[in-house]
Amino acid sequence: MSKTREGRTRRGTLAAVAALAGAAALVTVPGAAASTTAAPTWHQSWNETAYRGQVEVVRTPRGPADPDVLTGTVFVDHDRDSASDRRERGLAGVEVSNGRDVVTTDRHGRYRLPVYDNMTVFITQPAGYQVPVDEHNVAQFHYNHLPAGSPPLRYGGIAPTGPVPDAVNFPLVRSRDTGSREQHCVIAGDLQTYDRTEVEYARRGAIRDLSRRHDYEGCGSLFIGDVVGDDLSLYPDVKGLTALTNGPARFLPGNHDLDFDAATAEHSFDTFRAELAPAYYSYDVGDVHVVALNTVRYPCTPDVDNADGLRPGCDDPVNDPSYNGRLDEDQLRWLERDLAKVDDDKLVLVASHIGLLNFADEGSAIHQVDQVREVYDLLAGRKAVAVSGHSHSIENMRTGDLVKGWQDLFGVDGLPFPHITAGAISGDWYSGELTEDGYPTAIGRDGGRPGVVTLDIRGDEFRERYSVTGERDRVQTQLGINSPTYRDWYVERQAWNDDREGPAPELTDPLVVDRADLAGRTWLTTNFWMGSTGAEVKVRLDHDRPREAVRTQPMRGEDQRIGPEWSDPHAVAQQLVHGGSLADRSMHLWRFELPADLAPGGHRAVVTATDMHGRTFVDVLRFQVVEQR
Repeated sequence: MSKTREGRTRRGTLAAVAALAGAAALVTVPGAAASTTAAPTWHQSWNETAYRGQVEVVRTPRGPADPDVLTGTVFVDHDRDSASDRRERGLAGVEVSNGRDVVTTDRHGRYRLPVYDNMTVFITQPAGYQVPVDEHNVAQFHYNHLPAGSPPLRYGGIAPTGPVPDAVNFPLVRSRDTGSREQHCVIAGDLQTYDRTEVEYARRGAIRDLSRRHDYEGCGSLFIGDVVGDDLSLYPDVKGLTALTNGPARFLPGNHDLDFDAATAEHSFDTFRAELAPAYYSYDVGDVHVVALNTVRYPCTPDVDNADGLRPGCDDPVNDPSYNGRLDEDQLRWLERDLAKVDDDKLVLVASHIGLLNFADEGSAIHQVDQVREVYDLLAGRKAVAVSGHSHSIENMRTGDLVKGWQDLFGVDGLPFPHITAGAISGDWYSGELTEDGYPTAIGRDGGRPGVVTLDIRGDEFRERYSVTGERDRVQTQLGINSPTYRDWYVERQAWNDDREGPAPELTDPLVVDRADLAGRTWLTTNFWMGSTGAEVKVRLDHDRPREAVRTQPMRGEDQRIGPEWSDPHAVAQQLVHGGSLADRSMHLWRFELPADLAPGGHRAVVTATDMHGRTFVDVLRFQVVEQR
């Protein structure tokens, strides 16, 4: 949302335009009133101190001197009214972009950019400063320019913006929070609400958790796509959710945020851009440069997306439109120019909806990014981490990790830096039983539970953590028993679910194993959601010494290991009964084989999971051994 001001004349300098516009404010966008709250003090809450405002758009009757050039100023908004005046200085050294070009403000905070008809102009928030947020905490740092507006779209798209303004000025305030070397960045995957019932599920779940946290006010929250589930009229409801959070909220588009009635990719995210954010952009906090990419191209086309024959779903964009994981040429050019202005000693956080690469869809070209190797080349020599959503799975993939699909499809021989798939607030699309707190269990196809990732950053170093919805951060594992009895039931129940004839097979006493189970190989399983290469899981059975469990997916170039013996029995026992996906594979599952001669009676297994950073998490499973069921 922008604030529009009209003045009486144009003097040829931005200072004159700002002064004249300040004397004659004629139009203000409804609902975007600026805050005049005093500068924050350390003990006040986010809602008391948030810098609320909007971008300043200046228009005069004469218009700009050169309609092919957009000019403006990035300024420090001391009185917090979103309007530049003579007493407020411009800020030098800030990057401003039109989505293709990237320029840097001069010593007076001024910039000049070429104009093209469908562009979003945005600034890269510098560390130590904060862009304004609206009443819903949505960051305000961009201006859409589309003179005639979007083509007819069901959800409206971008309203006509008219000709180029005289100036677009970007306000900032100083911020100790964004300047700190210590940052806590919330990465929220796939909110994906299809209706208002699911909006309420999100409110009662992860959003309530975020409303109780105050550690992310500097970096804020980044919702990495599939903000809604195809119904773009729910964006105001989503903004009602971010109004409950404590920090600036930013968004990326996903394949369920599309204007599906757009005939070309040029307008496929117009409603998203009008309501929430640019399709791609960047911002700085502390020693971190966040690059927020749009990795969804819709509709994909055979010439651009399927030249190699790996994406046949792109061959009929008119009658059977589909999407593909891809950066368009403008964005790739912007990314190169953006990174060229970033100091080499900064951590680069590359965020996207469709991940550069992921484990869950490692064999699918459309669910990963076509130009992954070009992105790697641009980041060569830099310290980086990639975070993404899309697959509704939790994946903590480390430097050097490899699975077969990455090599076969893209010629990648190992990850050059960590890649994290952040799970989903919606989990497995709000499936499964309702919890007593009023939201579904929604256990994912990797056995993961709904939640959000936080990157805890100090300088250019980070540690990742996963917060399960409704749980303390110490809850990081899920234990189960994978026995022949369970595996037989898995097959029988899956077949019954397909035809529903006769009584449903039941898995009775999943934590009871008999002598035949032990003889046929029974494992205690540990689903360690943020487990990764470099992590370990140890099991202490009764009074024995701790012994190492074995990871089911080593991530050393092998294909996915799929099926009952590689599954998470705790998750599957709920999914086959209550619905949802099936946790038949995971890159973060460990197994410990129970001894065949284990004595009858009750047993206690103490599981210690240690992540690659040395943090330990302890869980306990009690089970029974019987001679015969």
